[in-house]
Amino acid sequence: MPSFLKQVRIPALLLLGLLLLGVAAVATSIGAVSIPLTGIIGADLTDQQMAVLSSIRLPRVLLAIIVGSALAVSGAAMQGLFRNPLADPGLIGIATSAALAVAIVIVLAGPITGYFGLYAMSIAAFVGALVACFVIFRFAKLTGTFSVTYMLLTGIAINAMSAAGVGFLTFLSDDQQLRTLTFWTMGSLGGALWVSVIVVTTIIVPSGLILIRNARELNVLLLGENEAQYLGVDVERLKRTIVICTALSVGAAISVSGIIGFIGLVVPHLVRLTLGPDHRLLIPASAFLGAIMLLLADTVARTIVVPAEMPVGILTSMIGGPFFLWLLIKQYSGRFGL
Repeated sequence: MPSFLKQVRIPALLLLGLLLLGVAAVATSIGAVSIPLTGIIGADLTDQQMAVLSSIRLPRVLLAIIVGSALAVSGAAMQGLFRNPLADPGLIGIATSAALAVAIVIVLAGPITGYFGLYAMSIAAFVGALVACFVIFRFAKLTGTFSVTYMLLTGIAINAMSAAGVGFLTFLSDDQQLRTLTFWTMGSLGGALWVSVIVVTTIIVPSGLILIRNARELNVLLLGENEAQYLGVDVERLKRTIVICTALSVGAAISVSGIIGFIGLVVPHLVRLTLGPDHRLLIPASAFLGAIMLLLADTVARTIVVPAEMPVGILTSMIGGPFFLWLLIKQYSGRFGL
């Protein structure tokens, strides 16, 4: 690893880690029931505050951290794989395909609850995400070489078909299923439980560590597939690894949070602008910043309209949409004279 990256990596990650701890502390303390940090530190809380902290607030904060990290790391890996900063699990249809698979489980398999039920929905979301990745790869190589244009067009088609499928299942659903489907489509962390935190952690953390281990190969892949092969990278193995780990992470995240857009697009791009494109720093820094951004968004979503709660997916889309338009203008302004 270059000495400059070594000098930057540890302070940058340490700073992001401290910032995450600070945001997590604030998010834990504020809400409909105020829980002072001094009371948490001194174990001087009322029974109500202790119940809210242990059963509601802490699981939700931890779930926001793990889901935000998963979406951001998956976005960084997808952008490296496709060699395009516009790539994102949501934009190319992975997220909506996973949501469709979960919707099929909810409506056609009946309500599934408990520890194994969460695993079942995570597996369904993973399968849906994996199918989307396979279709994208097949269509992106119709011309013989990997085409980013075909990738994006395929993603648009997958998003449309998956949205239609979710809409059809919504039409077939009963009242309880309809409420559950609404939760998935708008994105929310309101159903956070300790068991859901444990389940998604056992899926997302190993996948993220594997992606970090492949950071050097992703750097080489930026030179092009042929060049990467000449330099000793097994490109096909790398593609399979990135696709499987990304699909697994996104599927697990969506299985407990629903569709939360733009975290995977915005966060890696912000890290790339500030810390550079080296995936050895980009991926772990994206994990920290993704957790911070989703935690902030969720804190705002559950406090801005108290006692009601805004779905966090709506808030991230409100922020991410304009950012995506800015990114498009920035990337293509020279080509179109804007």
